Amino acid sequence: MSSATASGIRRDRPSATLDAPAGRVASRMDAPTTSYYLVVAVVSLLVGIGLVMVLSASMVVAAKESGSSFGTFLKQLLFAALGTVVIAWACRRTPAFWRRVAPPALLATILLQALVLFTPFGAEVNGNRNWLDLGVVMAQPSELGKIALVLYGATMLTRRRSRAGNLTDALVPFVIPGAAGVLLGVMLGHDLGTALVLCAIVAAVLFAAGVPGRYFAAGGALAAVLITLVTVTSENRMTRIRVWLDPSSCDPFGACRQPLHGRYALADGGWWGVGLGQSREKWGWLSEPHNDFIFAIIGEELGLFGSLLVLGLFAAFALVSYRIVSRTQDQFVRIATAGILAWVTVQAIVNIGAVIGLLPVIGVPLPLVSSGGSALVTTMLAAGILLSFARAEPGCAEALAVRRGMLRRTLAVVPVPRRRTASLPTPSKNRDPKKRRR
Repeated sequence: MSSATASGIRRDRPSATLDAPAGRVASRMDAPTTSYYLVVAVVSLLVGIGLVMVLSASMVVAAKESGSSFGTFLKQLLFAALGTVVIAWACRRTPAFWRRVAPPALLATILLQALVLFTPFGAEVNGNRNWLDLGVVMAQPSELGKIALVLYGATMLTRRRSRAGNLTDALVPFVIPGAAGVLLGVMLGHDLGTALVLCAIVAAVLFAAGVPGRYFAAGGALAAVLITLVTVTSENRMTRIRVWLDPSSCDPFGACRQPLHGRYALADGGWWGVGLGQSREKWGWLSEPHNDFIFAIIGEELGLFGSLLVLGLFAAFALVSYRIVSRTQDQFVRIATAGILAWVTVQAIVNIGAVIGLLPVIGVPLPLVSSGGSALVTTMLAAGILLSFARAEPGCAEALAVRRGMLRRTLAVVPVPRRRTASLPTPSKNRDPKKRRR
């Protein structure tokens, strides 16, 4: 017997010590509450960064339009608070609840889009008639349409799970008339950017449901033909395409101004940025610094570090969504999560790609970051739906309940300082009460 063995020292203890931190991290990542807390963290950070950058990017435009530098920010803060309430409500719903509300949500979307197109309540902004003007507030029914397509598609395709390989059962009634009705309303309002995001949602939902790949080839070809027809028949869209293909040959004070100064902002930011609130491009050079081109302001003020942080958060959102897809056994949850994943990531790619010049300017906001009330609230509702799916993982709801109970018990034993009360003077035993009355 060796001296090491005789002295009771195990030879594998150092390696066990080295493996302990990795083991703890792996066990925590495999915990049933991991997806829940990751969604909360990622969404909170994106919304927080968005509020700060909306305040910084909108100060000049807001002061010019309303006389207050905080006007746009306060509206965004109000919608973020409303979105927080929506998340708190949505995360406690069950997948069965979302199945029930899917058909009414789709019907409500189509009716609201009809109001936009055919009644005086519809409003046109930047050439797109996709706003519903209610007097007090303006909203985009197409944002609700994204939620409706995700839930309706997941509901219909889950019911027809065994027949996903049949073209008719895969398309009816989800694509026709469901998705076609929503897309038609959006295209009649000339909003090509939102239509592309809706197409990505439809494709992701069908793919997650197990529709054969040969159908995607035919559908992609048909979509390419329709997009080409819609583009060549619009002078505004053709101008954007020409600017994208040959930015050096256009007027820097005309059609090229927005994408050109978006890249100027990124170049000025360098590695660490010019400093929060110190952007120069927001002083009239970028017409949408707090909306479509907010990523350019992030790059200018926070530099490459801030830009990579935002990109990393969207990548984390995609990964945690994929984690929910891979861990669930519920087909409805799997399809709906895939639809939300495609919605947020594709919209982020289209927005950031337009800012850096990789794609033409289409006009979609950066999810959870750009200014816009209806877009922010509906995207936060989508995050709340993800939280409800994460709570449905085996053991997650029980673990969250145990942690809340531990927190309440911890707060219950915290000593509360007593408030001091002034003591009343006691009458002296030697004092005559009759003399005191006199």
